[in-house]
Amino acid sequence: MILQTQPEPLLQVRALHKSFGAHDVLKGVDLTVRPGEVSFVIGPSGGGKSTLIRCINFLETPSAGEIMFDGRHLCREEGNVFHVAPERELRAARSEMPMVFQHFNLFSHRTVIENVIEGPVMVKRRRRDEAIADAERLLAEVGLADKADRYPDELSGGQKQRVAIARALAMQPKLILFDEPTSALDPELVAGILDTIRALAERGMTLVVVSHEMGFARRLADVVHFIADGAIVESGPPQRIFDAPENPRLAAFIRSILH
Repeated sequence: MILQTQPEPLLQVRALHKSFGAHDVLKGVDLTVRPGEVSFVIGPSGGGKSTLIRCINFLETPSAGEIMFDGRHLCREEGNVFHVAPERELRAARSEMPMVFQHFNLFSHRTVIENVIEGPVMVKRRRRDEAIADAERLLAEVGLADKADRYPDELSGGQKQRVAIARALAMQPKLILFDEPTSALDPELVAGILDTIRALAERGMTLVVVSHEMGFARRLADVVHFIADGAIVESGPPQRIFDAPENPRLAAFIRSILH
């Protein structure tokens, strides 16, 4: 009998805390993401979803705990001392797990293609002509080949978000983080972004998606993590999370969505 072993985690979060002054937002979060896995983080507003994902790539610095990404410690506790990796190591890790933001975060004074090549040229030091060729291919993949020379203000919200996804892909990432990628979009634009994310999952990319799109999470996720009051209180496959939740807080959350 051959025992099947799971791959080593690409991302490991343990006992993660984040405080803003006296306010504890994350209270000991544990999260594991394996290569090729699509993980959704769901939960009520103010539960800590966005803070968690911002701490993972150090847009916010955690207060305590451990984050290991691709075998490298980005922060950890040793004795009573909390250590954070040097900024150059954090920048390198961030380039390998870019984030797609709720409000796009594009450079308004740069064209679409300039937005996409910024990271590869400035961070990864790729040749400009190579970065442009790659950006043109990625923009074609997300249906924006004809928008390369436009500025963000000339695009719809859905088009801006697809540019942001192309920008993340241009970094040749090991993991992509999505922070509520559809919440700033008009309803008629949401489906296009969800289709783009689905295509990434079908390519085997590792994704962590903070989202309020429960139907999408049910269909696409390998694992769903429910976070409330600063802690992940239940994790599991989407069928169990949505159809047979064990935690009373999760059960109440699911009922509130259904009704």
